[in-house]
Amino acid sequence: MMRKHLGFGLNLGALALFFPGILLPMFALNMEMGANINGSSLATSIVDKELSIMATIDELWHDQRILVAALIFLFSVGIPLVKSLLVSIAYFMKHSQVEKRLLTLVAHIGKWSMADVFVVAVFLAILSTNHAETADSHQLSILGFRIGLDISTQTLSAAGQGFYYFTGYCLLSLFGTHLAFSSLKKSELPVKEGQISE
Repeated sequence: MMRKHLGFGLNLGALALFFPGILLPMFALNMEMGANINGSSLATSIVDKELSIMATIDELWHDQRILVAALIFLFSVGIPLVKSLLVSIAYFMKHSQVEKRLLTLVAHIGKWSMADVFVVAVFLAILSTNHAETADSHQLSILGFRIGLDISTQTLSAAGQGFYYFTGYCLLSLFGTHLAFSSLKKSELPVKEGQISE
């Protein structure tokens, strides 16, 4: 019984982390390009943005990349909310077939909800581009003058608050759901032993 209460508590805690996780910036991305012409330098920012999961979905939707936006919404927003709702309903359906069916369904959904973790992994991959720098040097000859041209780009990225909230949500949700489901299995054991002894 303790596992059931703890599992429900962890799922509530996960839900509290979920909303900041999808609304706050997941990461900040800054891409700069610089040119150096015979000692004179010029720098400009190509990309400078902070994106949350919801902002990413909105941007993809407006760019007509509807399938990608829908998939990110489904796996990062839809499934987690449905899973939390089912765990909450199951918690209040004490020792009933409905509770058993709902937690079994959540266990099956749990396989798909690993997409939450996939989203975090994608953002980690993006973060691994931090300080990636490319540089090209060229020598130009114009009207007999030699001009040295160095062009460089630098990508800087950093995790935002949303990244840590969403990661916390993923971990708490997985652990809370595991506890809720294991409490159900544990409560079934005495019944099975009783049937064997008869």
